[in-house]
Amino acid sequence: MRLSPAVIVFAIGLLGAIAGSALEHAPRAARKMLLASGAALLLIALFLVAPEIVLSYGWMRGVFWMAAGFALVWSIDRFVWPLCPTCSHNHDHDACAAPLHGLGLPLIVASGLHSFFDGWSMTTAQESTRSMQLAFLVGVLLHKVFEGIALGAILRASMGSWPRVITGATAAQGMTVIGGVAAMWMASWVDTSWFAAFLGVAGGSFLYLGYHTLEAEWRKRGAPHAHVEPSFR
Repeated sequence: MRLSPAVIVFAIGLLGAIAGSALEHAPRAARKMLLASGAALLLIALFLVAPEIVLSYGWMRGVFWMAAGFALVWSIDRFVWPLCPTCSHNHDHDACAAPLHGLGLPLIVASGLHSFFDGWSMTTAQESTRSMQLAFLVGVLLHKVFEGIALGAILRASMGSWPRVITGATAAQGMTVIGGVAAMWMASWVDTSWFAAFLGVAGGSFLYLGYHTLEAEWRKRGAPHAHVEPSFR
């Protein structure tokens, strides 16, 4: 397995966060594009990743491990920590003296978990076919750029200090590399027959993150208004 894709995506995510913290109108544009990238993740998972896994490992194993990956990420998001508050930010700060206060640390932890699965997905895909590698790379890049911009914007509003913003963004996006290292480490000591599980977890995480991005906005705004651009405070 090669770690270079995870390193490249880490750098892109960090640059996006820096841009989001510096540009006044970046948050609104990023939020709108996050919805498009969420749809792209969902389509890639359903029409590129899932068929490839099923073709390589059979229907039973493919569907089982995709479902297991989806359930794993859903469980973490539901019972451990929200995975993508940059996609589903809904904390009401109308009465707060400081905008988005107290959101910095939870956002860093959640985005770090999200980034971990990004790194796992791309690194795992390096041992698969070219089409699978491309599917994961395109999916992660599409989502990571706009997620990074939204992350930087919210960190800037909640933490204020530039050093804290950069440190927080680096910590969150750096988990992309940690996820890649974890995938390489796991692959080094388990039997290759388990590769379907690694790839299924990666595909399932794509499926959940794409669904989650769209579902959060759908629930927040209502189906007829899911396309309406929300405001960042």
